Amino acid sequence: MTFTVQTADGRTISYKDGKRYFWFFSFLLALVAPATIGLYLWSGSAFAVFVPLAYLYVFIPLFDLIAGEDTHNPPEEVVEAMAADPYYRILLHAAVPVFWASFFAAAWFVGTQDLPWWALFVFAWGAGSVHGDVLTIGHELGHKTNATDRLGAKLINAIIGYGHFCIEHNRGHHVAVSTPEDPASSRMGESIYQFARRELPGTFLRGWEHERLRLSKKGKSVWSVENDILQGYAITLVVAVALVAMFGWHMVPFLIVHHLTGWYGLTQANYVEHYGLLRQKLPNGRYEAVQPRHSWNTNHIVSNLLLFHLQRHSDHHANALRPYQALRDFPDLPRLPSGYPGCYTLAAIPPLWFAVMDPKVMAWAGGDITKVNVAPWRKKALYRRYGTQEAIAT
Repeated sequence: MTFTVQTADGRTISYKDGKRYFWFFSFLLALVAPATIGLYLWSGSAFAVFVPLAYLYVFIPLFDLIAGEDTHNPPEEVVEAMAADPYYRILLHAAVPVFWASFFAAAWFVGTQDLPWWALFVFAWGAGSVHGDVLTIGHELGHKTNATDRLGAKLINAIIGYGHFCIEHNRGHHVAVSTPEDPASSRMGESIYQFARRELPGTFLRGWEHERLRLSKKGKSVWSVENDILQGYAITLVVAVALVAMFGWHMVPFLIVHHLTGWYGLTQANYVEHYGLLRQKLPNGRYEAVQPRHSWNTNHIVSNLLLFHLQRHSDHHANALRPYQALRDFPDLPRLPSGYPGCYTLAAIPPLWFAVMDPKVMAWAGGDITKVNVAPWRKKALYRRYGTQEAIAT
């Protein structure tokens, strides 16, 4: 489709979105679990259950390496027309039943096949990891202001039981991003495992508090049926009870592992998106406004198509309502060495992550360690390594 607009000065600008039909690649992650099931039924080998993990942490990074990056931006003049095109929004809503079908297929597989315990664990881990992508769709829909999109976000987030995501993300993370006060912004010198112990409970508590405040302003109790978080959890609970009733109690460990690894998928994204980046405080005590430079960016084409442009995170945080199809790249952004899945693999080995990313953080900060969001317990060591004598003295 070609978007054509007339500018105020009489120019005609036409733009054809070359990615328009490639956004269907975003459905591939939903097909990984059914494909794994098909491979197992065809081969009879329990080792087929490793496919989701291999796909996410090995094959996608390789595809990103081979396909490279896409730095193309749509002309600013056509962004409004692209945002108004319902096609892009329909794709997001279509993903909701597709991912629910993928989840139910995974549950049916565990409930009907005689898997060894290790295969059940690996499959739950892998399926949960790829289903963690539901938060990408929930993220995009949750930033919209209409009830239909927000309902879609609630429904898809419920697949992994992360009902507090949209409230916490919109009212918490986007406000405090790239500051020490944000549990969803990782700090230089903090491993992903240390970050997870801080981020998972921190974001839940912050989301719950924001919902409590919203309801209190309406004169409602936090335990009201209007609590959006409880509504999301209720969907997850009803589905879980139904699956246990259909297939038995061995569904419980599957659901626990599946949902927790889905949560960890968001943790991985949060970890790589803002690692070490810090907004500076102004003389009035407030933090500077969020700028594109306060988020790590990547233009790796394969993973960006799989994740609805989530990896153009710099523009997203600077312009939260800009739709995924129109997110822009800028030449002076801090850049990740790979797409998100490749960075997840790197982050899983903290010494490698630190070796690659800490110099990038310091380059972003112009060599000034005092302008970096540093883990407090690593401050002395990192200041000795990267700081000036004045910085070390502070």
